[in-house]
Amino acid sequence: MPTIKINSEKCKGCSLCVKACPKQCISFSKQFNKAGYYWTFLEKTDACIGCGFCYMMCPDVCIEVYKDTL
Repeated sequence: MPTIKINSEKCKGCSLCVKACPKQCISFSKQFNKAGYYWTFLEKTDACIGCGFCYMMCPDVCIEVYKDTL
């Protein structure tokens, strides 16, 4: 199953990944990171298709995309 990993400490909460996700899998945390931002996280793990749009939109390279390999 495809998934993403978001570095919560690097995330500035710019929302570009949230807007780019075609499956609306990414949401904002209710907690601040050390820099004082609401970071994003993969909320709907079963809906992620591993398209990489979130990765491409992230200006701070906070997101890694993992796809299944057969």
